[in-house]
Amino acid sequence: MMRTQYLIGVDLGTSATKAALYRPDGTLVTEASAEVAISHPAPGVVEQEQEDFYRSAAATVQRVVAAAGIDAGEVAAIAFDSQMAGIGAVDEDFSPAIRFDSWLDMRCQPYIDHIAEHHGEQVTALTGCPPICAHAAKMLWWRHERPDDYGRIACFVTPAGFVAGRLAGLKGADAFIDHTFLHFTGCSDGRAGTWSDVLCDALGVEPARLPRIVAPWDIVGAVTDQAAKDFGLRPGTPVAAGCGDTAASALGSGIVRPGMMLDVAGTASVLAGCTDQFIADTRHRTLLVMRSAAPGLWHPLAFIGGGGLAVRWFCEQFAGGGELSDHAIDEIYERLEAEASAVPHGSDGLLFSPHLGGRICPADPARRGVWNGFSWGHTRAHFFRSILEGVAYEYASYLRILRELLPHFEPVEARVVGGGARSALWNRIKAETLGVPYQPLERPDIGTLGAALIAGRAVGLVGDLAEAAAAAARPGGPPTSPGAEGQKAYGPIIDRYIRWQAGTDRQ
Repeated sequence: MMRTQYLIGVDLGTSATKAALYRPDGTLVTEASAEVAISHPAPGVVEQEQEDFYRSAAATVQRVVAAAGIDAGEVAAIAFDSQMAGIGAVDEDFSPAIRFDSWLDMRCQPYIDHIAEHHGEQVTALTGCPPICAHAAKMLWWRHERPDDYGRIACFVTPAGFVAGRLAGLKGADAFIDHTFLHFTGCSDGRAGTWSDVLCDALGVEPARLPRIVAPWDIVGAVTDQAAKDFGLRPGTPVAAGCGDTAASALGSGIVRPGMMLDVAGTASVLAGCTDQFIADTRHRTLLVMRSAAPGLWHPLAFIGGGGLAVRWFCEQFAGGGELSDHAIDEIYERLEAEASAVPHGSDGLLFSPHLGGRICPADPARRGVWNGFSWGHTRAHFFRSILEGVAYEYASYLRILRELLPHFEPVEARVVGGGARSALWNRIKAETLGVPYQPLERPDIGTLGAALIAGRAVGLVGDLAEAAAAAARPGGPPTSPGAEGQKAYGPIIDRYIRWQAGTDRQ
């Protein structure tokens, strides 16, 4: 009699690790999460311990297997997704050579500036991503600013690559990166899915310290005896390469058809489209082009470094009096959302720039959060609504650039995941600014499903990834349709916001 087979997907996020156990059809069985510490040892420095990624993954996987009450041998495969723009490194024995250099860490800014000034168009055209705070600039920072640490590095790795490699007992020479990360590396040929000798030579990146490139569903090894004890798995369980967290969320959300869009309403606010063409934004250097986890598709995207954080910051500082628990934040948010729902479209002329930590797309690290146009008549509700609208206006500017690059791109639907997906007001604002229906999903945290489907594809339990993802993504209620009145009201406000961000409107 055949045993039931299960798949595990693990999401290695910035501040938390989430693991989930699924049936091959995408049905959730159990899930668990664990916090991951973020270190701020000096101003502008943001680091994490790579071992924390491994430990938190082990703890959460143990919990989901135990909670399901299954035998470890019933787990057919496991795959990881992870935060994408930061980079870690391992030595020859696959031990951490440095602390993980977070995507929030800006020490590499001089190298970003140098790459942008001297190689910006070439990097954008080949990788699909303009020079931003990501792998190439960080690798150069370690090479030139920390030469002793750099000397220990056998290979640079992503969090997903580190944990999967540790699980499978890899050596430094076996380190890998899957192709959904390539746009962030700064030294790849994104369309071809290879490293670029031209860019490596121009930037001074050493190819010998770059990992081998694999597909997300490639099996990179099997669970070792020690890792099996750590994770509660059977030794020999296949380990798939996995992918980046945004790619996993897009797959788990069923964003597998041109014209669909994904809104990741989380710590970072991400808007991604779906196309069957690789197109580089060399003019604006705003959109990044990420290879989809589903073959033959691409995700042009851009993001705000702390869109969701701006909302939490406002709740804590202007309605809660300091740091608060998630439950307390939810209660304050509900009150503020009710107040803001009564405020007119456009917040009576109040504009908010959501770049509290610097603008990432396009790169403008000196830019900060700004309120523009407030007067005696504006209330707390106006300020709160203007934050929600500021993120939506930024999204609208991304969509305009995408349509400029691909004039035939017609958005048909936006699916929204992350904590912000629960906000009916925010979904309505975004639907009206983008002019598309907004569809929340049954589960707001969907990256683990994308990773699990990839694990299933690796061992033959999942066939066509796009078909499987389309079937597994389940709506969480009716979509929010864009109202004609809201679309009409927001049109000129979006124009004004874009002029303001460009510096041509200084009200």
